[in-house]
Formats: sequence, structure tokens, C-alpha cells
Amino acid sequence: MIRTYWLILNLGIQNTLCYRVNFLVRTVFNLVPLLAFIIMWRAIYAGKGGEVSGYSLAEMISYYLIVTVVETITAVTEDDWQIAADIKDGLISQFLTRPINYPCYRLCLFFAGRVVYVLAAFIPVGLFVFCNRHYLLAPPDALTCCWFAASLLCSALLQFYLSYLVAMLAFWVLEISTFVFTLLALQRLAGGELFPLDLLPHWLTQALMWTPFPYAVFFPVSIYLGKVTGPDLAQGMLLQVLWTAAVYGAARWVWGRGLRTYTVVGG
Repeated sequence: MIRTYWLILNLGIQNTLCYRVNFLVRTVFNLVPLLAFIIMWRAIYAGKGGEVSGYSLAEMISYYLIVTVVETITAVTEDDWQIAADIKDGLISQFLTRPINYPCYRLCLFFAGRVVYVLAAFIPVGLFVFCNRHYLLAPPDALTCCWFAASLLCSALLQFYLSYLVAMLAFWVLEISTFVFTLLALQRLAGGELFPLDLLPHWLTQALMWTPFPYAVFFPVSIYLGKVTGPDLAQGMLLQVLWTAAVYGAARWVWGRGLRTYTVVGG
């Protein structure tokens, strides 16, 4: 069975390589707002000086640089749309009669897409980070790198299963675009993609940390910068794992419920 999914992963990489130019162009355009954020914060610090909510200028720019790296490695691209299309077009029927688990199949394709996306984005993102290398801070120590890597894996799984959960709505609705864009907005605002959540009032930041969204981007980046240590790190990792498991369980449950209502007409 493992060999089967390894083959799916390899085939997914070969198929996704056809879209490497598309990934490259998307990466370049995604760097434009990042550049705007960096210019904005440079202007803010130039007029204010000192720190903003505990962030120095180097830490703030490093935050956005690492956010870009995290998104490149873990973000979902077209998976939710593809899953919804499989459901609406009846393509999942072939998996119901074969010894292949559809959620595992989609997970393999997700990781295949991430591999190709990272390869396509390596040069533009690498050049952008290199041009801002004077502001880029290194992790405090090697152990922090290990926690960061573990958090990245959880982040990728969490984002995939959140998108998978939303895509499952295709069992009941004809168009999931509203739900997809709502999830995207929540991830950007409540996930710390647009700004560090530390900039918000303390009570609001603490409230958001009990939701799954900060553990997609904000939490891994905070680990990298050494903003989360000791008991806070342990609690954050536990919550990230629990949210990943909870969303996975919810996705599996909705998948089962959806199959009960799933019908295919014709051949």
C-alpha cells in the first residue's frame, strides 16, 4: 500500500511539473505585496524608531520573509477546487471501487504540488530573501530549527485538511467558491499572513490562538524568530497538533456523510 501512494506521489510530481511556469509566475506576483509591506514598515520605523509591539525593524522584515517561505512550503493552491470538481464530476467513483483511499490520494497530490511549487519558487524567493539578507535573522539555536520544521509539517497538514473540509461541501452545494474565499480571508487575517498577530490587542491575540488559523503561519514564524519558547512553545505545539487532528477527524466524518448522499447517474 505504501508503494502505491509513493507511486501516486511520483506521478503527481510529474503531472504538476507541467504547471511549473504557472507556479513561477504566481510566485513572482506574490512577492509584489510582500515588497509593499516591507517598504511600508521601513517607512513606519523610520518615523517612529525603536520597536513596534516588541518587534524591531529586522524582526518585522524577517517575519514577512519567513511568512513567504512558510507559505511557499505549506500553502494549498488548487487542491480544494480539484477535490470539489472530482465530487461534482463523479470522478471519485473510481476510488470507491478500488483499494485506494481518496483522502490519502489527495494528500499525496498535495505534497507533490508542494515539491514542484518549492522548486519553481526557489529562485525568485531565494533572490528576494538574498536582497533583504541584512534584515533576515537566523533562528536562536538548532533546537528552534527542529521545532520550526515540526511546526511546518503540522502547518501543511492543517492547511490541507482545512481546504479538504471546505471542498467536501461540494457534496451538498453546487459552488464552493464563497466558502473557499471565506477560508482564505480567515487564514490571511487570523493566520498572521498580513501582519503579526502581536500587533492586535492582547486579549484578541489570545482568543485567536485558540482557533486553528494562527497555527498555519503565525505560530511557525514565531517559533523561528524565538518569540515562542518554554511552556508557551509546548502549549502551542500541542494545540497545533490537536487542531490538525481535529480538522482531520472532521474532514473524515464529513467525507463519510457525503458518501451517503453521493449518487452517480450514467456511465
